[in-house]
Amino acid sequence: MRLRHLFSILGLGLALAAPAAAEPLAKQQFGAKKTASAQAPTPLGSYAKGCVAGAVQLPETGPTWQAMRLSRNRNWGHPDAIDFVKDLSAFAATQPGWRGLYIGDISQPRGGPMLSGHRSHQIGLDIDIWMLPASNLNLSRSKREDISSISMRRAKGAFVNGDWSRAHHRILRAAAKDPRVARIFVFPGAKVQMCNDEKGNRKWLRKIRPWFGHHYHFHVRLACPRGMRGCVDQDPPPRGDGCADAQEWVNNILNPPPPDPNAPKTPRTPRRELVLADLPQQCASVLRSQ
Repeated sequence: MRLRHLFSILGLGLALAAPAAAEPLAKQQFGAKKTASAQAPTPLGSYAKGCVAGAVQLPETGPTWQAMRLSRNRNWGHPDAIDFVKDLSAFAATQPGWRGLYIGDISQPRGGPMLSGHRSHQIGLDIDIWMLPASNLNLSRSKREDISSISMRRAKGAFVNGDWSRAHHRILRAAAKDPRVARIFVFPGAKVQMCNDEKGNRKWLRKIRPWFGHHYHFHVRLACPRGMRGCVDQDPPPRGDGCADAQEWVNNILNPPPPDPNAPKTPRTPRRELVLADLPQQCASVLRSQ
């Protein structure tokens, strides 16, 4: 204690023990993995807080698809997601001007939080599909880094623009009718347009959900595969076709409600980054697996 007192007088600190190292962020751990785990394919946890064991890589190029932004290494998913891409792209190839689909992010090789971008896409069951018609399936790796999709929205997402086509409607309808699909996120104007154009069975419209952004791509979310007890499904969409809800989104875009002067002003706090302990316990073994 005399030594401590002496150091205190001299204005020096005495480190009795090294401080504990900060726990690494989950996105750093999962983002560092370049290949899938050697485990049975299993989605673990929820879409925004989980991982995927035994993921399968979507081939960079197939007969009716190309995976984009290959440098991200996000063309991995549960086998259901890979099969879905193959099936939907084959349908897309039957549409005028489409040879298939350009596929954006699915998941990282072991899922989990991503180094940048999405909060979801963590369990290998989320798929981003470009709105740009895939007219050329011979794009080089470098071209796939440079080319961009095209926006379908007009008036901040209240309406579709002139690039929207009946083919977009048919492809989204085919996706929504697939029993593996839980919901599809797209900008509000697209949902309203589909509601106005659909003259047949409207049950599939329930799965088309208006959400911010999603005008360069649409986001398909598959349901947890049957028997996967460690996978947490999102609550199902509300009953009905959801068209009135989408129209309300559009109305709020066109005529935003005035701010409430009596609403409490709470400071926005940054979202806490996930660490491994936030994820299902099995995700630790997914990281450790060869």
